[in-house]
Amino acid sequence: MKNLKNLLAVCFLFLMTLSLHAQDIHFSQFYLSPLNLNPAMTGVMNCNIRLVSNYRNQWGSILRSNAFSTYSVSYDQKIPVGRYDYFGVGGTFWGDRAGESNFATLTGKISGSYSKRMGGTRKFGNYLVVGAEAGLAQRSIDFLNLRWGTQHDGEGGFDPNLPTQETRFDRDNFLFADVAAGLLWFMVKDENTNFYIGGSFHHLNRADQSFSSQDNDLLYSRVTGHIGGEFLVGDKFGLVPGAIVMKQGPSLEVNAGTSLKFLLGNRLEYQAFQIGLWGRLGNKFVPAGEGTSEKVSILGDAAIISTRFDYNNFSLGFSYDINISPLKAASNSNGGFEFAMVYKICNQARRGVYCPNF
Repeated sequence: MKNLKNLLAVCFLFLMTLSLHAQDIHFSQFYLSPLNLNPAMTGVMNCNIRLVSNYRNQWGSILRSNAFSTYSVSYDQKIPVGRYDYFGVGGTFWGDRAGESNFATLTGKISGSYSKRMGGTRKFGNYLVVGAEAGLAQRSIDFLNLRWGTQHDGEGGFDPNLPTQETRFDRDNFLFADVAAGLLWFMVKDENTNFYIGGSFHHLNRADQSFSSQDNDLLYSRVTGHIGGEFLVGDKFGLVPGAIVMKQGPSLEVNAGTSLKFLLGNRLEYQAFQIGLWGRLGNKFVPAGEGTSEKVSILGDAAIISTRFDYNNFSLGFSYDINISPLKAASNSNGGFEFAMVYKICNQARRGVYCPNF
C-alpha cells in the first residue's frame, strides 16, 4: 500500500510538471525575495545596495534526486533624486527544475522603479513607488525521460521501447520575452515600525509556452497582491505580519501569517531574531467535462515554520513547509525547505526615511 501511494504521488507530480507552463515559481519566504515579488520593490531599502539569494527544494521525500528545486539571485540599488525621492535599478536571475523530465526554466530580468515621497518628515513619511521589469527566459524539457501511457504493456509493467503517440512535440527548448509592472505604497514611523501594500502584474505579454511549433499555448498573466509591516509592541518585541495572494489563470494561492520579532542588539549594532508561523492555501480546479461543469475548491497546502536572524546589514532566513494537502499520505507530511540570504551595503550617511526591512 505504501508503494502504491508513492507511485500515485509520483504520477501526480509528473502530471503537475507537464502543466507547470501555467504556473510560476513561489517562495514561502516571499518577503525575502523582493524583486521576484514586485518590480516596484526595486531599490526600496534602508541602504544603497542589496544582494539577495534564495533556494527552495520541494518533494525531496518522494522524488529524491528529482525533487523540484528553485534558486534566485538579485542585485538592486537606489539612486537619490532631489531631496527625498529615489530611482531604483536592479537585476534578477532565477532557475527552476522539476521532476525526472528536467522541466526547467531560466530567467534573467532587469527592473527599475521610482519612489516618490507623498508626505512626512525626514524619518517619518509615506512613499508611492512605481516599477517595471523586462527580461528573457528559456524553457526546456528532456523528452527521453518522459513516460507515456502507450508505453505500459497492460500487465502492470513499463517498456520504454514501445512507441509513443506524442509526436507533436518538435522542440525541447525555446526562448521568450517577459514583461511585468507593479505599484507599492509604504509608510514608516521608525526603523522597526512600518506598513506597506502593493500589487504587480506579471507576464503582460503572455508569451507562447508550447513545446510544439504547431500549437499556441499562451502563458497566463499573474496578478499578485501583498500586504505587511512591522509593529513594535514593546522595547524589545514586535510583530511582523504579512500576506500574499497570487492569481494566475485558474490557479490561486494565498500565503499569510506572522512572525514574532525580538530585538537583541544595542544602539551600536542591530540584531534581531524572528520566528513565525504561516499557512498556504491553494485551489483545486477541475475543468468542465462532458455533462459536468467546472469545479473549484480551496484546499490547505502547507503550514510553514520560519526563522530569520538579522545582524547589522546581513539577514539569514530559513523556512520549512509541512505538507497538509491530500498528498501528505505519500509525502509523510514533508514539503519543502528554503534558505534566504540578504546583504546590504550602506554609505556612512543615511539619506531620507527608513524603508520596510525586506
